[in-house]
Amino acid sequence: MTAMLMLQTFSKDICRVVYGLLKTALGPPSGSATTLSPAQDIAFRHESVKCLVSIIKSMGAWMDQHLRLGDSYLPKSYESDTTENHLALNGEDGTAPDYELHPEVNSEFSDASTLEQRRAYKIELQKGISLFNRKPSKGIQFLISTKRIDGSPEAVAYFLKNASGLSGTMIGDYMGEREEFSSKVMHAYVDSFNFKGMDFSEAIRFFLRGFRLPGEAQKIDRIMEKFAEGYYKYNPNSFTSADTAYVLAYSVIMLNTDAHNNMVKDKMMKSDFIRNNRGIDDGKDLPEEYLGALYDQIIRNEIKMSDESSAPQNKQASSSNRLLGVGGILNLVAGKQTEEKALGANGLLIRHIQEQFKEKSGKSESVYHAVTDVAILRFMLEVCWGPMLAAFSVTLDQSIDRHTTSQCLQGFQHAAHVTAVMGLQTQRDAFVTSVAKFTYLHCAADMKQKNVDAVKAIISIAIEDGNFLQEAWEHILTCLSRIEHLQLLGEGAPTDASFFTVSNGEIEEKTPKPLGFPNLNKKGTLQNPAVVAVVRGVSYDSTTVGVNTSGLVTPEQINNFISNLNLLDQIGNFELNHVFAHSQRLNSEAIIAFVKALCKVSMAELQSPTDPRVFSLTKLVEIAHYNMNRIRLVWSRIWNVLSDFFVSVGLSENLSVAIFVMDSLRQLAMKFLEREELANYNFQNEFLQPFVIVMRKSSSTEIRELVVRCISQMVLSRVSYVKSGWKSVLMVFTVAAADERKSIVLLAFETLGKIVREYFSHATETETMTFTDCFRCLITFANSRSDSDVSLNAIAFLHFCAAKLAEGGLVCNEKSKVDCSFNPVGDADASDRHTFTDKDEHTSFWVPLLIGLSKLTSDPRSAIRKSSLEVLFNILRDHGHFFSNHFWTGVFNSVVFPIFSSHSDKREKQVEDQEYSPASRSLHSEGSTWDSETSAAAAQCLVDLFVSFFDVVRSQLPGVVSILAGFIRNPVQGLASTGVAALMRLASDLCNRLSLHEWKEIFLALKEAATSRVPVFMTTLRSMDNIEVPDNAQSYANVETSSDHMLTNDELEDGNLQTARYVVSRIKCHIATQLLILQVVTDLTHPESLSVDNIVILQGIFSFISSHAHELNSEKILQKKLPIVCSILELSEPPLVHFENESYQNYLNFLQKLLADNPSVSEEMNIEAELVVVCQKILQIYLNCTGSHSAEQNSANLRVLHCNVPLGQAKKEEFGARTSLVVSALWGLSGLDTESFRRYVSQLFPLLVDLVQSEHGSGQVQRVLSNVFQSCIGPIIME
Repeated sequence: MTAMLMLQTFSKDICRVVYGLLKTALGPPSGSATTLSPAQDIAFRHESVKCLVSIIKSMGAWMDQHLRLGDSYLPKSYESDTTENHLALNGEDGTAPDYELHPEVNSEFSDASTLEQRRAYKIELQKGISLFNRKPSKGIQFLISTKRIDGSPEAVAYFLKNASGLSGTMIGDYMGEREEFSSKVMHAYVDSFNFKGMDFSEAIRFFLRGFRLPGEAQKIDRIMEKFAEGYYKYNPNSFTSADTAYVLAYSVIMLNTDAHNNMVKDKMMKSDFIRNNRGIDDGKDLPEEYLGALYDQIIRNEIKMSDESSAPQNKQASSSNRLLGVGGILNLVAGKQTEEKALGANGLLIRHIQEQFKEKSGKSESVYHAVTDVAILRFMLEVCWGPMLAAFSVTLDQSIDRHTTSQCLQGFQHAAHVTAVMGLQTQRDAFVTSVAKFTYLHCAADMKQKNVDAVKAIISIAIEDGNFLQEAWEHILTCLSRIEHLQLLGEGAPTDASFFTVSNGEIEEKTPKPLGFPNLNKKGTLQNPAVVAVVRGVSYDSTTVGVNTSGLVTPEQINNFISNLNLLDQIGNFELNHVFAHSQRLNSEAIIAFVKALCKVSMAELQSPTDPRVFSLTKLVEIAHYNMNRIRLVWSRIWNVLSDFFVSVGLSENLSVAIFVMDSLRQLAMKFLEREELANYNFQNEFLQPFVIVMRKSSSTEIRELVVRCISQMVLSRVSYVKSGWKSVLMVFTVAAADERKSIVLLAFETLGKIVREYFSHATETETMTFTDCFRCLITFANSRSDSDVSLNAIAFLHFCAAKLAEGGLVCNEKSKVDCSFNPVGDADASDRHTFTDKDEHTSFWVPLLIGLSKLTSDPRSAIRKSSLEVLFNILRDHGHFFSNHFWTGVFNSVVFPIFSSHSDKREKQVEDQEYSPASRSLHSEGSTWDSETSAAAAQCLVDLFVSFFDVVRSQLPGVVSILAGFIRNPVQGLASTGVAALMRLASDLCNRLSLHEWKEIFLALKEAATSRVPVFMTTLRSMDNIEVPDNAQSYANVETSSDHMLTNDELEDGNLQTARYVVSRIKCHIATQLLILQVVTDLTHPESLSVDNIVILQGIFSFISSHAHELNSEKILQKKLPIVCSILELSEPPLVHFENESYQNYLNFLQKLLADNPSVSEEMNIEAELVVVCQKILQIYLNCTGSHSAEQNSANLRVLHCNVPLGQAKKEEFGARTSLVVSALWGLSGLDTESFRRYVSQLFPLLVDLVQSEHGSGQVQRVLSNVFQSCIGPIIME
């Protein structure tokens, strides 16, 4: 049979021929008579197989011949340069128009004395252009050497962009070269374009109008990668990252080729274009309207060089194809399978041929139709592949003739080739699987030479048809894995499990031993479960270590096995490795399928419960290295598969396997980091993501520690190469910082510290978001409870990072060097002029830092709280001049105020619990609130910050004052003192800068502090009512003598004593707090702070505290019980009298000063009347203390006998304490003028008479009282 006959045969005739040959190959049915001798029968059957092989071979040859006719059918040379050197539009005959590129070059000859020099210049320039159009590199070298152009990349790029006569094909080919200078020229060429404000379609047209993209995929990738960076640079808001522009650029080019190439039959629809571009914007979809409009623009208007617009119509398609590199681009379509559509089959043509077959099938005469469309082979294969598979399989299985088995294996190879190229997945897998089974690698004891030949055949299929195997790769790679397994068993080498018990260095030092099987005869080999499994023909994974004696194989079986293994010497390491090395020549779809299949095989090896293997894993690392130079679009798809695999195995329960896999990933990452990454790309981050995922999800301490070690080693050894990978690196360290294992925390922090100290500029060189990631990482370390030193050092590093951030280099890029110089916010005019766009971008990086430090102030560890507090306020104080008014508002509301409010809430809740349940009090829970030292430091820092930036943050005064008032009203005296000191300093520093309204805010806060806690305090005071105490001192003595017995046996009494102790303590603290408030109010009362509204507030404060003090001192039951309780508890009594005296004294002083300093305001507010009322109260309190009744009360009985009872010691002491207050009140009354005193004399005279009749503890009262009668009463009487 010949190929020509094959081309003119009907499908029906082919079916008849093949089925006939199948029957012949299978021989006569069992039991049937035949006239052929056995030898003739065998020969006849072998010839039938030979015919079948010829048929399938001729099909393949015809298919290959026709597929090579079109540029679009070059799958095997997918990644190679398929574009030949075409003639330029202007020709390449050595002539070119005048070069008018550089005015400065032409001006060199503008004043030339002769035309000869100009002519010589043009001739030399034309020579260089002509040389460039043949060999671009030599042309550029010539032009530079003759000084026609400058030697800088920018000058060469300008020449390529503007010179006429240059071949567009050669320009694209030159700029796509890998050489350093060509790459720099390409970068300069792209940088010369300004894409600002351009639509994406407009930009790519503008970019491609001056040259044709080369045919080699890697060259296209380099050019489009730089274009995407350039477009994103001018249009940063168009996409999430440059990756999106990169992928979309490829999609546009492929759409242009698909739409305007006549060789593409089935055009891409709009829905296909939108679907192909889903998820390209950092996992999100671009708007369908945007993609639809882009599709319409490309369909309506082809992207072409500017020179091609005037070219004849019949040249446009080929020119466009050369421009866009059809040979390399068509194979880049993501997700396209090698199916019928990929072959460009015309469905209508096929349907027409089928109808012709049906019409002619009923006619007797034979009519042959010659066809040229390879799709016709699908019909032939669909009817004849089954018989061919049966004939080859049966013959190969039954025959022992080397020539016959070789024919069968050739038939398998040709059938696999044709079905694979035609996209017949089921048929392809059937042929490949059959060959794989005939290798007998799963039962090596039965192997023969034909099985070894089958191994060679399957390796040949892998190498020759790798681009079309797709899922069939799994069968082939499984065979390669089994070959390597058998070789190791034959060598007697240790199993792969031994790799998991040695160090990585030892693993790398292991070298393969020479093939041979001397060790199988060693003692104990027969008990090797792996050998037993293979010899007995069972799966190795199904064997167990505990093989019983009855299952052991005999020495004869072992010898037979060794003999068969010797056959595998024909398959050397070179053949095995060649399949994997050849992977770099697979096209983009094939390499993805290859990697997926290898991952499946490796997973099966590693998941073996008894003896995991690493052969396929090591090959994965190898092929990843081989293919690392592929275009990034393809490499990203490869890595998506590998990433899932490494994560899955890295989380394996088998710790040894997981460790080995993570170390393999480390080796691969080390190699990948050597690749240069441009700005705004995300490849490194995606590559390192498996480390992050494993670090987050792994429950194994060893794996997490290994991940940290791997990342540390990679970063420190490749620090200058890391770009977008910093995000993943810092994410790993962030997870490590929260780890429970101290060793992991210390290891990660050691590396992070080195990065911050020595390589911080590298980390923030291209990725500004690294600042945010670094802040979050350090804050996590600061929160770590593993080691306080780590937390403190992390806080110190945060301070360092803040200083780096404040340097301004983060925002000041080439695009906005002038605009981003920060002006001090104190300069109002400068601040108003500044548009805050750059500063907004800049200050956004401060947010996680400041909020993180704010939260750290709540850490239960005192040292961490103090350190974070100090660093936070130092940062705000040192760098606050970078912040705007708006940002400062956010700082106070989100950073500063929450610090104090959280601790204030905790303190108040504790106090309330204690007030309502004194017996269950806990004054200070460890770590729950600040101690006095921390509180004092916090208040001091707050005041310093507010005073320093008062002009900017003065609107935050109410919040600041409220915080300080919260300190003051705290029942802990130390905190109250802290609040007083801080408020006094705030007022003194801002005294002349505060407005009356701002003073009002301060006074209102003090009033709230004075009044808010009184109701709760009075509730606490009522708990004393239920406490029973002895009635007198003698009974107390009895209680004291028997107290031990009572404390031991009477739980209620013991609880009462504890409650009494707490109440006494609370009374003392409450009095101290109220006195501190009086002190602050008194000190803050000066002319600058007084207005009518403020005086009313101050008067209310004095009045409330005085009335409260009097009420407290009027509690008869309390006054009765307190001395006894304090005696029992051996405590000093609360200074109730002192509290009352001081409150009235301060009130009296305030009114007297107000009358003296502000007479007009005093008159308006009738302060004089208030003064008289206060003096009346003071006198009445004093008289009540003496037990005297007023004259009004005695007027009913004119004759009353007064018996002067001697005063006790306690009363005398109280008189002594109250003397100064009474004296002050009398002096205040004596200071009134006669007319004023006359108005109040009716109220005052009875009190003054009672004072005359009373006994006094000091003669000072009588003297002042005498003065009042002489100076005030006397003049009135004399009138």
